[in-house]
Amino acid sequence: MRRPPSNMRNRERPVKTMMVIGSGGHTAELLKITQFLDIMRYRPRIYVMADTDITSEMKIVSIEYNNPRGDYIVMKIPRSRTVGQSYLTSIFTTIWSILRSIPPMLYHRPELILCNGPGTCIPICLIAFLMRVAYINDNRIVFFESVCRVKSLSLSGKILLLFADHIFVQWPELAQRYWRTQYIGNL
Repeated sequence: MRRPPSNMRNRERPVKTMMVIGSGGHTAELLKITQFLDIMRYRPRIYVMADTDITSEMKIVSIEYNNPRGDYIVMKIPRSRTVGQSYLTSIFTTIWSILRSIPPMLYHRPELILCNGPGTCIPICLIAFLMRVAYINDNRIVFFESVCRVKSLSLSGKILLLFADHIFVQWPELAQRYWRTQYIGNL
């Protein structure tokens, strides 16, 4: 399906931005990316994380502490898949996460979704894509593959190949191996 040209480039109003934060290294990588965002242009910022993640919220608060506007929100959703969980049972936890994510997605209607690999991003990105297809909300999904993925995409990356607008990888081998990926170097 061909998408119309984005109306986000040459506009004066801010871009409502959602960032799906994972735990540990995923949080550090995505927060590093968000430091390059102009907080006046990309606002409000809606941070999404698993409801079991405690440390990421503290990192977000410390980064946003100096934001004079304070226009950010932290949203928690059920974890799609825990480390070591079987793919079979993760189907059910992902469905639960999708169902719990629909109301806040309809409420916030983000225009830009940034994510970098945690399974938590799959429900959010799927709902965003379906909202766009149904003409409920015009949005763009940008996925940054983790630097630790050298030879193959993560499961999230492989799924998002189907409907993300941009998939950035940090190793040239990945860009050569997977269609629709763009090599951007190490962040």
